[in-house]
Parts: sequence; C-alpha cells; structure tokens
Amino acid sequence: MNSEPDFTTIKVDVLIIGAGGAGLRAAIEARSLGASVAILSKSLLGKAHTVMAEGGIAASLGNVDNKDNWKVHFADTYVEGVFLGNYRMSEILAKEAPDRVYELERYGALFDRTPGGLISQRAFGAHTYRRLCHVGDKTGLELIRTVQEKSVSSGAKVYDELVISKIFNKNGRAIGALALSMREGKFYVFSAKAVIVATGGLGRIYKVTSNSWESTGDGHSLAVRAGAELMDMEMVQFHPTGMVYPPAVRGLLVTEGVRGDGGILLNNKGERYMLKYSPKKKELDARDIVARANYNEIIEGRGSEHGGVYLDISYKGKKFIMEKLPSMYMQYKEFAGIDITKEKMEVAPTTHYHMGGIRVDPDTTQTRVEGLYAAGEVASGLHGANRLGGNSLADILVFGRRAGKYAAEYALKSTYLDVDEVEVKDEIKRVSSYLKSGEKQNPYDLIEKLRTTMSEKVGIIREEKHLKEALDIIREIKSKSGTVGVPGGLRFNPGLIACLELDNMLLSAELLVNSAIERRESRGAHARKDYPDRSKEFMKNFIYEYDGNKISMTTAPVPKLPAELEELIPKEEVIG
Repeated sequence: MNSEPDFTTIKVDVLIIGAGGAGLRAAIEARSLGASVAILSKSLLGKAHTVMAEGGIAASLGNVDNKDNWKVHFADTYVEGVFLGNYRMSEILAKEAPDRVYELERYGALFDRTPGGLISQRAFGAHTYRRLCHVGDKTGLELIRTVQEKSVSSGAKVYDELVISKIFNKNGRAIGALALSMREGKFYVFSAKAVIVATGGLGRIYKVTSNSWESTGDGHSLAVRAGAELMDMEMVQFHPTGMVYPPAVRGLLVTEGVRGDGGILLNNKGERYMLKYSPKKKELDARDIVARANYNEIIEGRGSEHGGVYLDISYKGKKFIMEKLPSMYMQYKEFAGIDITKEKMEVAPTTHYHMGGIRVDPDTTQTRVEGLYAAGEVASGLHGANRLGGNSLADILVFGRRAGKYAAEYALKSTYLDVDEVEVKDEIKRVSSYLKSGEKQNPYDLIEKLRTTMSEKVGIIREEKHLKEALDIIREIKSKSGTVGVPGGLRFNPGLIACLELDNMLLSAELLVNSAIERRESRGAHARKDYPDRSKEFMKNFIYEYDGNKISMTTAPVPKLPAELEELIPKEEVIG
C-alpha cells in the first residue's frame, strides 16, 4: 500500500453527512434554493435508521380529535421533556409539523386513511390527543422512501458506503470533510461552503439497542472536534418495548403503535401492572415511565420466561392486527416463531434514542461554527430530558428542512475556502495507521467491553458508584485504543471501520457518563437511584467543547419560557 494514498477532491455548495430522513429532507430544501448538494451515506441509500421509526409522525392535524392544535402539541412536547428542552424548538416543531406532513403527502407518501378519507392518526404515549399520522407500522420506511426519491430526483448527488473521519475547520468555518469510500478503498475530500451533520444517534455504544450498526456517535465526534458544542449527553431514551428472544434479535424495536392500538402489558402473574404505575395513562404514559415500570417488574421477579414482560394485543383479533400492525406480525413470526394474533409478545426496555447531541440555534440549526449545521437525532435541544414518540419523524422533517434552507442560503452567498493539503494528508495518515501487521489490539474486543459496560452500569436506573466504575472502564479502554489495528487494506475492511468507530464511541460514552454523574437528580429518561427526585438546581443544560487538546464542560440555564407559551402549560405541571 502507498504510504500516502491519493485523494480526489469534489466541490459542492452544501455537504450533507448522513442519508436518513433529516439529511434527505435537508437535501430537498437546499436543491429547491439552487444549491448543489452531496449526500454522504455510511450505509447503502435507503437503509437509514429512520426506517425503524414505525409508529407515526406527530402533527396536530386534528383529523381524528378535532380539539388538537399546535398549542397542545407544544405543551405535550415541552412538559414531557421535563422543562429541559429549548422552548423555541418545541414551538417550531408544533407549528410546522402539519405542513411537513401534508408536504410529504404531496411528495407521494401513502398514509392510512380515516373513513372520511383524511390522513389517519393514532394514539401514542403522553400525547393528549390521537396525533400520529401513520402508514400501518412502517411509517419510517414510507418516509425514507418518499424523501429519498424526491431528493435524488431533485438532483442531489448521493455517495454511499462512505466513512467520514474529519470535518475541516478553517478560520472558524466548516469547509468540508474527508471520506473513505469502503467500496473503492479511496479517499475523497468534499470541499463545501456549508456542512450539515445528520448522522443520527449513538445507541450502538450499548449492548442492547434498537439502533442499527451505523449509530456509533460519529456525528457527535466529528462536530465537537470541528469546534461545535455538545449538550445534555446523559439523556438517553430507553424504549419500553424491544424484543428479548431469541438472543440474536434482542433489543429489536417493538413499535409503540402496538400500545397505541390497544396492546396491554402483563407480568408473569397475568397482572396489568400499568394500572398500578400509571392509573390514568396506563400503557400510554411517557416512555421513561413505562420503561421503568417494565424494568421494575423484571428485576422484582415478575418477568417473562426470557427476562422480559408480556405485551398482548391478540384480543384485538387477526383482521385488526394484520391491518394495523403487519410488520410486527411478520417480525415475531419470522424471528421468534410467535403468532401475535394468538400469543403474547415478550418485550423489555432497549436503548433507543439520544436526546442529547450537537448544540444548535433553534431557528437555523447552525452550530457555533460558521457554516456548520446539524439536524435530526444528532442535534440536541428539542426533546429535553425525554422524547415523545412520533416527535422524531416530525423533528427530521421540520428541522431537516430548516437545516437545508439556512445552509443553502449561507452557501449561496459564500465562497469556497481551500482545504489545506497538509491537513488532508495528516488525516489520511491517521486513518491508514490502523492498518498494521504483527502485534495489535483487536478493536472488536474493546467495543464489546464498552457496550457491555454501558448496558450494565449506565442503564435505565443509574447510581454514582456504577457510573464512576463505568467511567474508569471507559478510560481504561481509551488507554488501549491507541494500539488497535487490523490487517488488510482500505477497501471493504470492516475492521478498519471498527477502529474509527471505537474512537467516536469512546468520546460519546465518556461524555455521556460524565454528564450522568454530574446530573445529581432524576429528570425524564435520566433516573438516579441515589438522587430520585427532580431538582430545580439542575434545570440547566450541560455543554461540552473541545479546544484541540481537551474537552471541557460548562452549564447554561435552560432558555426561559415566554409568558405567552407558559400560559399553555397545564396548571398542575410545576416548571422546574
């Protein structure tokens, strides 16, 4: 192998890193404004984690419950985020989501219909009204299909099976990125006037997760090293219902749509225990509450045969289930040999979504780095301490569009800044240095140790002792990560990708655990056994920045709610 592999430079107005719903929606908007667009995908186009958002898109259309409106959606979002979210992002989401749904319909999305022919909406946890616009239990798949076709037909260029190792910053401005093509084993420099990070979450730092293989915190690492800030990294949502058996599919998502359409949770005594934990909202309470209830039943010995609890919708009958939940029927039939029209499902909490991430301006999605934007799960601020189901798909449409709009407007009035060739060659040298012969540390061993540590010590219920043990282990792994290496070359080398991912995973994990230690309270998805109550002292965001040598943390008060929005919060909710 050449000690200094060649690279090819591609110039584009707007560079989008990530080909999920947020990235593709951004591409559509940027192209509509006349900007040239390149979309970089870690996997094959169409395989983004967006497809796993099965239940629906939250938008207050009022088609089923006509009392619904943006004000109620705003209040639901802000309250269930336990007042840690940015109110402006909640307001924007609630106001713009209906337009984004109708727009998606115009692009060609085929929604389920009410008897009167309107877009159908189903109930979901902690939503006041039936609000989720859905396509059976495969809404994410329909969304990604639709925006994929629209973005490609708009003229956006797609480069798939690429791993991005660095975003270049010159004079405080994002100017492009370095990518390794897995298919070709070649390096590309994408020179851009604006860069959008839309890489999704970090669920793969946990052993049990609904996330696909791509979700290793890449965007978090790329952004903070390019000068952006990360925020509220401790806020991880554990979805109440993931598959538990067989082991090969443990953690695979079981959509909230099952509970939205009437599914009930039972323990091994046949008790519908949510009547005890949440008598009013029952199975449709917020995800953090239902997940902790499931967890509690399991650890107290009332779990199912394979270490979960039971979810039953069989009483609804085969016709209803096959119409509303065809994918869930096939998932259990093919993977577990279970017929959910006759039998109960076994489920348990699974790492699902990261509310923390890159800190952005609530209106433009720009980071503190000029020309660098972020949208979707990788961005923080909208969901606060807990995300409402269905708000993720609304998020990627609303803020994906905004990212594309403001990035394109910035790019079209800017000029290119050349990427320093020395910096490019230094980064290529770093990536290539993982290709080693002789004695080397296996990256997969360290990744497995990290994932096991996170699942066992930084899960649903957290405690300082275990968090500090996790931090020690992460730092021990980090000390060994400099010796990782794999044989072979640059082309189709999954071991090389694992080396790069390990670096990103360790950074995300260390910041996540550090924040979990510092937040000495229980708020939303962050539950501390040693600090079980919510505290006004911690109504603040934890913010991280990187100066090129070390990462440091500061805090900032949560933006104060304006009087006209505070009036929308139910009186029984105490802000703080």
